[in-house]
Amino acid sequence: MNYTTQMDAARKGILTKEMEIVAEKEGIPAQQLMKLMAEGKAIIPCNKKHTAISPSGLGSSLKTKINVNLGTSRDMTDMDMEFAKVQSAVDMGAEAIMDLSSYGDTRKFRKHLTENCPAMIGTVPIYDAVVYYHKPLIEITTEEWLDIARMHAEDGVDFLTIHCGINKETAHKFKRNKRMTNIVSRGGSIIFAWMEMTGKENPFYERFDELLDICQEYDVTLSLGDACRPGCLADGTDACQIEELIALGELTKRAWEKNVQIMIEGPGHMPLNQIAANMEIQKTLCHGAPFYVLGPIVTDVAPGYDHITSAIGGAIAAASGAAFLCYVTPAEHLRLPTLEDVKEGIIAARIAAHSADIAKGIPGAMDWDNQMSLARKELDWDKMFGLAMDPVKARKYRDSSSPEKEDTCTMCGNFCAVKNMNRILDGEIVSIFDE
Repeated sequence: MNYTTQMDAARKGILTKEMEIVAEKEGIPAQQLMKLMAEGKAIIPCNKKHTAISPSGLGSSLKTKINVNLGTSRDMTDMDMEFAKVQSAVDMGAEAIMDLSSYGDTRKFRKHLTENCPAMIGTVPIYDAVVYYHKPLIEITTEEWLDIARMHAEDGVDFLTIHCGINKETAHKFKRNKRMTNIVSRGGSIIFAWMEMTGKENPFYERFDELLDICQEYDVTLSLGDACRPGCLADGTDACQIEELIALGELTKRAWEKNVQIMIEGPGHMPLNQIAANMEIQKTLCHGAPFYVLGPIVTDVAPGYDHITSAIGGAIAAASGAAFLCYVTPAEHLRLPTLEDVKEGIIAARIAAHSADIAKGIPGAMDWDNQMSLARKELDWDKMFGLAMDPVKARKYRDSSSPEKEDTCTMCGNFCAVKNMNRILDGEIVSIFDE
């Protein structure tokens, strides 16, 4: 190959097979995609060793994509269940899987994903270091932190969430500006604790150039993690969140100098009226790099329904420029999600993503809705089921309550406005009660 990364290829005018696939999926000219990638405004996370991948692109000008978080924990170690969740997520249209495993044989699970899964695979090496080295946090060395990142790259992971922005300067800002919920990022809290106990700089920030060399070698995308994302509405858009975003913007430029693809992670919990402004701040401070948001969750009082609170925030975020939505399940804040929780989270995130694509005028987004509207006008139930985001649930609801007449439903029956308008405009007599 005459290029190191997809960004390098785009800057050299080389059209890769991954670019061709993504351009076709997006319905845009390959040259347009290549220009966005050369500028860092679109990326194709695609590790050279992830041969099972069906590449997808991320960028505010592209279709909004969704990510599904999975993985084992100390209390839930059933890998077969996690594999089932992965397959379900892929079947339901998720473009990315993040393996957040924090217990057991994490490498076995990760390698299974990169050897078999067509979705983009992301990980958080910081979690895995604690599992892999199996020793007190304070004893993990700077070299060992970087070695874990290299291991994940070698295993074929497409994007690594690395919490580089929580450096000593950001940590001082955090301690000076008290928060209601402190640091809620798992990776961020681990690195902050390590820095506090050792007195050392964040190893990923201090040796960022070495991290970039790893990413360049395997064409791994860096997802610059938001250690200081707000964990409640009261902490939204505070000093340490913005301080970290400034640091991530500086690191973005350094990554681009080595042709390493970058995306930026964002909030978190945030009041509805702050979301659009946050997207603009990110685009400015991080130079238009794709934005990956974790929600945002727009109210803190709905445990059990956070797939809904997240979808509300995600739709606004994506319509305002976010490229990538991390799903949230009904189990958020409560437990590891079940297979059914995963499904509910995926559908909620897909609704948010598609709604945003319509709002920002993504080519072809509205066509799907127009087809559904025509099927409804024609009372073509089979066509409606085929077009539904969740055909199984739509058909199940219909079958569970059979109407007297097949061309109606049990909500309206003969009062059906669609049926009656079709008939009256065809010159028929509509009597309703006598039918």
